Amino acid sequence: MLGLMQSQPLLISSLIEFAERHHGSGEIVSRRVEGDIHRYTYRDLAARARRLANALDSEGLQPSDRVASLAWNGYRHMEMYFGVSGSGRVMHTINPRLHPDQIAWIINHAEDQVLCFDLTFLPLVQAVHAKCPTVKKWVALCDADKLPEGSGIPGLSSYEDWIGAQSSTYVWPQFDENTASSMCYTSGTTGHPKAALYSHRSTTLHAYAAALPDVMCLSARDSVLPVVPMFHVNAWGIPYSAALTGCKVVFPGPALDGKSVYELIEAEGVTYAAGVPTVWQMLLGHVKPNGLRFSSLKRTVIGGSACPPAMITAFQEEFGVEVLHAWGMTEMSPLGTLCTLKNHQLQWPAPEQMKVLQKQGRALYGVDMKIVDGDGNELPWDGKTYGDLLVRGPWILDTYYKGESPLVQDAQGRGWFPTGDVATIDADGFMQITDRSKDVIKSGGEWISSIDIENIAMAHPAIAMAACIGMPHPKWDERPIVAVARKPGAEVTREELLAFYEGKTAKWQIPDDVVFVDAIPLGATGKMLKTRLREQLKDYRLPGL
Repeated sequence: MLGLMQSQPLLISSLIEFAERHHGSGEIVSRRVEGDIHRYTYRDLAARARRLANALDSEGLQPSDRVASLAWNGYRHMEMYFGVSGSGRVMHTINPRLHPDQIAWIINHAEDQVLCFDLTFLPLVQAVHAKCPTVKKWVALCDADKLPEGSGIPGLSSYEDWIGAQSSTYVWPQFDENTASSMCYTSGTTGHPKAALYSHRSTTLHAYAAALPDVMCLSARDSVLPVVPMFHVNAWGIPYSAALTGCKVVFPGPALDGKSVYELIEAEGVTYAAGVPTVWQMLLGHVKPNGLRFSSLKRTVIGGSACPPAMITAFQEEFGVEVLHAWGMTEMSPLGTLCTLKNHQLQWPAPEQMKVLQKQGRALYGVDMKIVDGDGNELPWDGKTYGDLLVRGPWILDTYYKGESPLVQDAQGRGWFPTGDVATIDADGFMQITDRSKDVIKSGGEWISSIDIENIAMAHPAIAMAACIGMPHPKWDERPIVAVARKPGAEVTREELLAFYEGKTAKWQIPDDVVFVDAIPLGATGKMLKTRLREQLKDYRLPGL
């Protein structure tokens, strides 16, 4: 017997319809590429998203045609999120930090029909447009009077002219909720990037889950600053969860330095912010030496890479800002876990609580996870046993776009996505990434977590960033070394840093050497590129060998 409830598809258009109807006066604030501050409401956003949908219709785009963006976090980009997907097309966000050859390859692989870009990225578009035959229309996200002359891009249009000629009346189409809504390519550190193709159903469910109290805890009372880019896994789904809850949204645009981010937080009463550790490192690097405080910021979610414990401590103890440690992947839409304490842990001593908060956290509803050994056998949740981390759920990738399915099957025939991470899970369900499977260091038959080694180095006041890698050793197979970039003007010797490890980890896990570098190589999403670091150190030899 079936239930007797109404059947309505979970579509992205329903999110913006809800926001317009129930939170129409809710504010959306953007620092524009032009440098000024732009303000409008969810009601304005919805009307302009409908104009965009009409503009796409006027171009003759068919359902599921791809519309791409090369853009910062801002109101026009958010209009695309809803106008493109809501009209039945696929929103394709492209990471502008990738190499131009990779960007051209991605555009052609996705077969994008329209590409909209911020003027910041005009040189990038000029470099790739002739190599992208599928793109029928190029649109600069600007006013008509800002459209560059002599760009060399045939038929280049101003976004405001393009959608301004259209009606704001539009009826969002109804279709299967499993229809593709948006796509995002992995950063492609090895080989060509691969694309995760999200659905309306997966995106809407993810928006619900992200807003839950033990996840991002978003509400209409919040003022939210997504520093995490909208070109990187849809800004962790925040634009969709924002429409679902009606919270105020504050977009930073291209100004991501510590001073600009701090001033925007204070000016707009931001209560909640989201970003990767490198961004918060710049923010702390501005507020600490200038003796500044946060008047409104209450919590921040940090993900993208492991958050150093020293950063958690600084935010919470020095500034009273709760840090929510998170983990996810492009293939997971991206949220998988988020770290908040359980009721019985609230009475624990602060040091014991901190041990938990340093972990990546608990799975949110919609994500199942397990750790397995090399033969696929599930391992115990004891907080000590390491294993390969597998996940499954309704917003987790099944098959790559135009590619293969990476899933592994269990005894029940269920597919699990192999994350490539090595992790432990404790009895309370808190997961902790100990390494990427390709980065784990095996010394004398024992595993050493490179993340643990990096976190200790990052706790030293002279260290800005650290990366631990394994080096070949004739007796122990591998031994760890730590490459570090010092803070401007700071000094620390090899011997001083190695001595800093004493008492913080087992003696056999202390790195054999310290290598000082100008900077740790970072990828397009702010993650450390250990492959590139290994290339830089290919001629390195451990001391005494």
